[in-house]
Amino acid sequence: MSHTQPTASTSSGTAKAKICVIGSCSMDLVVTSSRRPGAGETVLGDSFKTVPGGKGANQAVAAARLGADVTMIGRVGDDHLGTAILQNFKDNHVNTNYVEPVTDMESGTAHIILAEGDNSIIVVKAANDHVTPEYVSKAIEVIQNSNMVMIQQEIPEETVAYVSEICAKANVPLLLNPAPARHVSEAVIKNISYITPNEHEASIVFEGMTLEQALRQYPNILFVTEGSNGVRYYDGQQEVVVPTYKVEAIDTTGAGDTFNAAFGVALAEGQSLQDALRFGNRAASLSVTKFGAQGGMPTRQEVEEQL
Repeated sequence: MSHTQPTASTSSGTAKAKICVIGSCSMDLVVTSSRRPGAGETVLGDSFKTVPGGKGANQAVAAARLGADVTMIGRVGDDHLGTAILQNFKDNHVNTNYVEPVTDMESGTAHIILAEGDNSIIVVKAANDHVTPEYVSKAIEVIQNSNMVMIQQEIPEETVAYVSEICAKANVPLLLNPAPARHVSEAVIKNISYITPNEHEASIVFEGMTLEQALRQYPNILFVTEGSNGVRYYDGQQEVVVPTYKVEAIDTTGAGDTFNAAFGVALAEGQSLQDALRFGNRAASLSVTKFGAQGGMPTRQEVEEQL
């Protein structure tokens, strides 16, 4: 279990935390409606927007806004959406040296319905399926020299396993956000430093265990996000819930990604677990007050003013 203390200094110091994000880049096609249609039903929507998304890209942009030095490893399609995704990274100061277009392939898309205060999402992975171990191996030095690596599950399972091995060997902390949920092998869990499912994802990743059993088995490693209730983990002696901040939510898309990015950045800077969780919760609570997965992602200054 790699729990080395990263070397980056905090925001007041000179060095920025070096974050490497490996994951999906896509375009979110977002419809807002007063209610979602049933099977065979057509309803009139209120608005339609195209906004950059994908769990990997969201976490990379959020981390960059929070002041980290971020390199993204991912794939886009050779289409207009891919061009827009790359431009969005550049606008947010994310290094795209390892975001290559896949020839004759469309970019990943997420089709999101915002209705009745929540979201329903269909993800088409497309180019994201080409984030293979072979592809990621081109960036092995970036991974080895990071203060924190963040990965999610909108890319092939074998890539997550491969990255977990690189990080374990290089003693680089790895934060796995196991979304969308699927079984995670014991071998991968042994290699990661932090795993951050929500309650639903935890029930799939740790199938056959109660939440309490899973938390006790992975003290200070498993952090379960519980939306407006905060984050739950087991500190080795007791269950701890770090409460979140009460806000008026406008759009919850990307809140989890903002939490993961902020938590990862704070840990990479050497902040304590409690401080990192508070920083993550504060950033996530700010992110839901604006529209779009990335639209609401706060800057470092905005989070620190609220802490």
